[in-house]
Amino acid sequence: MARPVLKWAGGKRQLLEAIYRRFPVSYDRYHEPFLGGGAVFFDLEPDAGTVNDANPRLVNFYEQVRDRPEALIDRLRSFADPEAEPDPDLAFAETTSRGASVDSYYYQQRARFNRRPYGHEFDPLEEAALLAYLNRTCYNGLYRENADGGFNVPIGRYADPDWVQADRIREASRVLSGTTVYNRDFEYVLDAAEADDLIYVDPPYEPMSPTADFNDYSAEGFDRDDQERLLDVTASLADEGVHVVLSNSGVMYDRYREAGLDVETEGATRAINSDADNRDQVDEIIATTVPEDERRGSTQAGLADFSE
Repeated sequence: MARPVLKWAGGKRQLLEAIYRRFPVSYDRYHEPFLGGGAVFFDLEPDAGTVNDANPRLVNFYEQVRDRPEALIDRLRSFADPEAEPDPDLAFAETTSRGASVDSYYYQQRARFNRRPYGHEFDPLEEAALLAYLNRTCYNGLYRENADGGFNVPIGRYADPDWVQADRIREASRVLSGTTVYNRDFEYVLDAAEADDLIYVDPPYEPMSPTADFNDYSAEGFDRDDQERLLDVTASLADEGVHVVLSNSGVMYDRYREAGLDVETEGATRAINSDADNRDQVDEIIATTVPEDERRGSTQAGLADFSE
């Protein structure tokens, strides 16, 4: 099985078994409209289908992984230690485009990564390499954007960070080779999916509390109206014979039941949290439109490797 290249808040590696139990025994193509770190997609290794994400820089990353893996690996190997001095031969060696002082190689690369949202020309391959580099060297592997779309996570502290991840990039490129990658609203699946296809839906979660909001991974966010719109799309897909499996935070349990979904609660430990002492088990739900007698049931798929 392939492994995710990026760390990503809300990753589903610890819930793979529970998710797969709700999948149908057989299906045609596979679609994932909220790809994120792609834990399910890369573990499943589907032969054909589509993936999508609202974050254009994340989508560009997966396109570069799919189409130019060796060039991406070479670019990643050219980067220096995040705590090194800024490279005087690269842009933003002294200040960012917004005038902030640059005091390390990491912050220079962060400024270079923010070319696109701040209105500068950018190279897609370089942007993808910078995303992978920052993901493996930033504080706690977080991805967070400010209101203008600028990545704003500070430097992390790692003894020997591996930002190249060459084997994972090659594995991911192989899995993505038969997949169409979109940067659209999740409703694209209404056109992309057909009867007997399977869709796994893992939206930005409805927060359990005002301080538990991971929705700022993209500047646009994802609000309660979007959650309701997602339920409408799920109902339309089910009417067309498309299988849908969804995950969300426990706060959506009653709403999913009201919408006619078969819902159960699962536990998951969040690996990405600014406070290590708060990486506790939280309630998550998994819902499905797949009739119980058509589900895969217990399987050991996806349990072999949960390491980062």
